[in-house]
Amino acid sequence: MAASTGSEALDRMVERLGGTADPRRRYEYVLWLAKKLTPLPVEQQTDNLRVRGCVSQVFVRGELDQGVMRWQGDSDALITKGLLAFLIEGLNGLTPPQVKAIDPGFIEATGLQASLTPSRANGFLNILRMMQAQAAALDSSGGPADS
Repeated sequence: MAASTGSEALDRMVERLGGTADPRRRYEYVLWLAKKLTPLPVEQQTDNLRVRGCVSQVFVRGELDQGVMRWQGDSDALITKGLLAFLIEGLNGLTPPQVKAIDPGFIEATGLQASLTPSRANGFLNILRMMQAQAAALDSSGGPADS
């Protein structure tokens, strides 16, 4: 088993994905997560919430709710939306310092990188970095991530 990320939900998902040798099963799980994700309303899909370095359009918004992060997001590509949903589910309910402390090494433990194109794998990391940047902004300022 991979080292703990500091998020029980993220650890469970990493273990689930890393525990299967079948790349198709990993894709099916990511697509299932995509279908479960409540989309970020179009009017909230602003440029400051767009993840840079992604071929697809990806938006993620973090808010501080009683000391923990709550996330919303959307993407125009199903696989990317699934990767976003994976991170939203894994980082929801963590404090900003916990989000900032997530080591991106967990991505390798999922086994997804073997199945993803280099641009999608890079996009996955860029989504995580955007979420960490929003958490850092909220940790220091206490305001909404998009202000």
